[in-house]
Amino acid sequence: MNRDNQAGDATETAYVFDARGIDRRFRHPAIFAAVDSLTPGEVMRFVNDHDPLPLLGQLGEIFGEALGVDYRQREQGAVVIDFRRLD
Repeated sequence: MNRDNQAGDATETAYVFDARGIDRRFRHPAIFAAVDSLTPGEVMRFVNDHDPLPLLGQLGEIFGEALGVDYRQREQGAVVIDFRRLD
């Protein structure tokens, strides 16, 4: 998994995925499906109330270098990550 910390083009569209409103038992499968549906170059902006380190590990196992990860906000109670499909 590529952890790209450079800001993307400010004009690009990011599809927002707010995990805070999804029941915990459905979150990971929903996130995997959403990332899998991205086409190369598309971005999903993930919003959560905690840093999803186990999720990032799982995404790395599934998508490897085909997924870019860019933290936009990383504070206690507020995490925003852009997932970019690279392949």
